[in-house]
Amino acid sequence: MANIKSQKKRILIAEKRRLANASFKSKMRTAIKKVKVNVEKKDLEAAKESLKVAFSLMDKAIKGNIQHRNWVANHKSQLSNMVNALEKELSAPKAEATKA
Repeated sequence: MANIKSQKKRILIAEKRRLANASFKSKMRTAIKKVKVNVEKKDLEAAKESLKVAFSLMDKAIKGNIQHRNWVANHKSQLSNMVNALEKELSAPKAEATKA
């Protein structure tokens, strides 16, 4: 334990920030999971809405130095590819039906 008063304050502040960052990361991971669940359910509208929320939280994580920008970029790419693949999958039968 620190003996210096200012260092004791820094320890308290660091703990508060750690808890806040942990809470934010949890919220962000939940948003990412919601996108994946909606893609698995093949619910395009819900997937797009949850994708917007997830992207917003990820951008805030970069801004707040909570997540590295490359980690966020990789996950944003992965999620958008999943949603785009779902969109193509759902629109393909409609296109085939109009041809027949």
